[in-house]
Amino acid sequence: MSTTENPSATRISYHPTPGLSYDPADARYWEPAALEGELRRAFEICHGCRMCFKYCDSFPRLFELLDEKYDGDVHGLGPGDVARVMDACFQCKLCEVQCPYTPRDGHEFQLDFPKLVHRYRGVHARGRPKTLRQRVLNDPDTAGKLARLSLGMANLANRSRPLRVLMEKTVGVHRDKQLPDFAAEPFDAWAQRNGHVRPEPGGEVVLFQTCFVQHNEPGIGQDALFVLRKNGVDARVVRGLVCCGMPAWEQGDLEAVRAQARRDLDLLLPYVEKGAKVLVVNPTCSMMMRREWPHLLDGLDRARAQRLAPVVMDVSEYLWSIRNEARFSLDFRSSPPGGKIAYHAPCHLRAQGIGFKGRDLLRKIPGVTVAATVMECCGHDGTFAMTVEGFEPSRRIGQKAFDGMRGAEAETWATDCPLAAIQFEQHAGRRPLHPVTILARAYRGEAFGPAAGEGER
Repeated sequence: MSTTENPSATRISYHPTPGLSYDPADARYWEPAALEGELRRAFEICHGCRMCFKYCDSFPRLFELLDEKYDGDVHGLGPGDVARVMDACFQCKLCEVQCPYTPRDGHEFQLDFPKLVHRYRGVHARGRPKTLRQRVLNDPDTAGKLARLSLGMANLANRSRPLRVLMEKTVGVHRDKQLPDFAAEPFDAWAQRNGHVRPEPGGEVVLFQTCFVQHNEPGIGQDALFVLRKNGVDARVVRGLVCCGMPAWEQGDLEAVRAQARRDLDLLLPYVEKGAKVLVVNPTCSMMMRREWPHLLDGLDRARAQRLAPVVMDVSEYLWSIRNEARFSLDFRSSPPGGKIAYHAPCHLRAQGIGFKGRDLLRKIPGVTVAATVMECCGHDGTFAMTVEGFEPSRRIGQKAFDGMRGAEAETWATDCPLAAIQFEQHAGRRPLHPVTILARAYRGEAFGPAAGEGER
């Protein structure tokens, strides 16, 4: 059917509508009609471009609807259709990385599809009560504290089939999803016991360990501190940091994001004012602090976030920045077996455009070659892979990454994202190590391989 035969199928301009806004402080951001206009414009652009067909299911769903049901007319998409498209986005950010029409590139179309999804979810979540799943998954810190109070029972529950079935039915976490263990002691408590927490702000860097390291895998934070100290960096830890807010923002819970960010700003800015950089272990968190907080927060908090953003660095990014200084240590005492490492580039590291410094640092270890740099999304993407509806799509979407890592024929795998490591372990049979863990083991002269915990399962 032509646009002449179907008057509703009028062409939509690719240029921004009056309702364009990615700023929650802008009243237009929250207007349903303004959002609707931007949704239709974005769908029209994506329908004409189709560069992002291979990422999440949002774009294949959109194209299928337009091709098979609505004859290319984005006006035909109903609220249910729009919801199906937007709900499939898991915020990997790769479409924004690849898109030629973004604000980051200064393009006149000003299209940022992931931010549009956030806006959509924020508008639809506003004023609505949180579901049980949102309360559980959006607040990793409370989950970690409750798990410690259970004295190990939470970890047993994660491995109990009957309890996992119950968790699936009540919370919506897929019964087969591999979940991380909870640590008996939080990272910042360990750091205080070992002299990394000081009474006054200072130091060259302060570590933002992330909620995953805080509650689930403190060893990564311990390795990061060891490597920093090995290279002459005065690294500090501050107690009481909380989640960066990404799990909450995935569901449009802006108020939770702002509350969490406000607490972290209160704790980190005294160090920044003393000249410290903020080093982040997980790329998702550094992306939030660099790119999201400065426009998601409001009032004085926004100004504070804008002061923080320029001094936020990925921990490997910082180590790479001092590689030519005399203090940078080449005192490596062991190497991964065979010298070959397969490296996975996390999506949220790619979104920051800072390169793959963790991978590059690994080449400093004598005899090490990076056999492959796998750029495909692993499919975990925050809490998406944990959900009933996200588990199978996450496995399917991550298959190219799994195949790429296996194809490298390397005994040691690496990734900067601890959640990606869980995804690879479950679906590819081997758990990658964080680059700082590989560096720490090499500095210490420790072994690699199955006995060290990252072998085949």
